[in-house]
Amino acid sequence: MAAVKVGISACLLGDKVRYDGGHKRSSFCQDELAQHVEFVKLCPEVGIGLPVPRPTIRLEQSESGVQAVIPKTGDNVTEPLREFADKAKPKLNQISGYVLCAKSPSCGMERVKLYDPETGHARKEGEGIFTTRLRELFPALPLEEDGRLNDPLLRENFVMRVYVYAAWQALPQPVTKAALIEFHSRLKLLLLAHSQPVYRQLGPWLANLNQPRTEDCNYYLQQVMDALGKPASKRNHTNVLQHIQGYFKNQLSDRQKQELADLILGYREGVEPLMAPLTMIKHYLREHPQPYLDSQLYLDPYPNNLKLRYGL
Repeated sequence: MAAVKVGISACLLGDKVRYDGGHKRSSFCQDELAQHVEFVKLCPEVGIGLPVPRPTIRLEQSESGVQAVIPKTGDNVTEPLREFADKAKPKLNQISGYVLCAKSPSCGMERVKLYDPETGHARKEGEGIFTTRLRELFPALPLEEDGRLNDPLLRENFVMRVYVYAAWQALPQPVTKAALIEFHSRLKLLLLAHSQPVYRQLGPWLANLNQPRTEDCNYYLQQVMDALGKPASKRNHTNVLQHIQGYFKNQLSDRQKQELADLILGYREGVEPLMAPLTMIKHYLREHPQPYLDSQLYLDPYPNNLKLRYGL
């Protein structure tokens, strides 16, 4: 499989492209994630021809919507930033996720300062112009900000979604019903951990589907990515782990069953990390192969040496 590609704000890889001539290097992205993915770095502000250093841009609320304005010059760079995303689409088509620079009027994902041009007052309710266009072009694409990646739960969730999105992109085109059902089968336990309602909804929807059209595939992908975007709760993880344990009811001794049950209970109560029952399950899976479980992305959603589940 080709390397997974992830878009990223260039300043997060140490490029000195920020308005003040500095950068916002992300140690996780550059030191850890970069060992497993190929980054596609972009800086929309430099991409539209602005210099480094440069006058600051700010978001302003107007009757025609949110505008990106350079207060020092009065220039409106809203459309150039949107057009930059359009021009970058050939590159963006290849990526499976995007790491954005927080608080940026071009790349911020949330809580960017949005100014009232008349009063000068700002509220943290804006989204970067480039990011807004990115969402419009790729509604299901996993997005995350550099600061939020310091949260272990959000970090794990983003990387998991990136690898699921990449697996979807790897499907032969056009996607057949058989390929869609096989893909969904591999996702079942992961979906069960993140959203039981979507898990229950998509099964019957797929069963009633004829040869999938482009709009069907887009709908399915959006449902999946929205569901996976909700971090899995301990309760849901516990439910999945107990479900997996049921596959070994005829292979394990009473002592082994009790040991696994105790680890799952320990995880639910916060005494054991998620990796404790998962490690034992993988051991039993090697001893007693189960084709269905072997296919499940839930057990190995991304490279294990990223160590993302150790703190869950």
